[in-house]
Amino acid sequence: MTPFTYSQPGDSTNAVVLGSKQEAKYLGGGTNLVDLMRETLERPAILVDVTGLSSVIEERENGSVLIGAATRNTAVAEHRSIRALYPLLSRAILAGASGQIRNMATVGGNVLQRTRCTYFYDSEGSRCNKRSPGQGCDAMDGFNRIHAILGASSSCVATHPSDMCVALAALDAVVHLRGAHGERMLPFTDLHRLPEDHPEIETRLEPGELITAIELPALPLAVRSTYRKVRDRASYSFALISVAAALELHDNGIVKDVRLALGGVAHKPWRAWKAEAALRGQPATEQNFQSAAMAELSEARPLRDNGFKIELAKRTMTAVLMELMEARA
Repeated sequence: MTPFTYSQPGDSTNAVVLGSKQEAKYLGGGTNLVDLMRETLERPAILVDVTGLSSVIEERENGSVLIGAATRNTAVAEHRSIRALYPLLSRAILAGASGQIRNMATVGGNVLQRTRCTYFYDSEGSRCNKRSPGQGCDAMDGFNRIHAILGASSSCVATHPSDMCVALAALDAVVHLRGAHGERMLPFTDLHRLPEDHPEIETRLEPGELITAIELPALPLAVRSTYRKVRDRASYSFALISVAAALELHDNGIVKDVRLALGGVAHKPWRAWKAEAALRGQPATEQNFQSAAMAELSEARPLRDNGFKIELAKRTMTAVLMELMEARA
């Protein structure tokens, strides 16, 4: 492990000053960053511990909920307002990792966790453009069962590992940021990048910019929402496919509004904009759910080992929407 210095600033202003220094990294629960440091995939010269900053979950006058970036994942999943107003977020968090990890992991750290692609971690024997730009991508012709079917490029086919982020993408969440040039807000769906020619650049954060909070807007249809994760084993396993969904119907069974996001399919949490557009104003039927899913997956580009994800995603999206429709009856 590369030697580093450790700092624990008392507020976000000082955190940004330290985090803007060359080779600095923000440290939350450390459940991903410390592993990457052990593997020498991350080599920070300065660790800026931000776990002492905001960990408050606040219900605001406009109906939104503000979650401090240092809040532990378990605290979010168990919070009464989250469970009542945004049940898909609570379920997504509980579907991820183990209880011990959720007790340590922070919201900000979860958002910024890196891919679990085995070729990314194999620094001694595999080529990886995310790890070493311009080196190549061995996953393209290797064992790519867990890799992306949407939004990938010839440079990278890795997937984003977070369950929580899929729910945040579906909920129209907003990221609150603080950097050297002040504060700004960014739609959550704009935070992560697709790989294109630079898979090593994973987010739209500026150097040294700190996530201070995640805001969940008032979203009445989220009360009727859920999260389903399909994986190889029942716990402590990353998603092959996951679906975050919320559904609101008119009294006559026509889709009034819908939110859909997918995990396990792309380099970032994948908001299913095409499927949502195909469903609004249409009867809530199994056939229409299937058609909307296929509209979203029409541009899927499977690799040798992961073509099954297309059918799996279609079936999972349909099943989740059917579950929400039937729960309304």
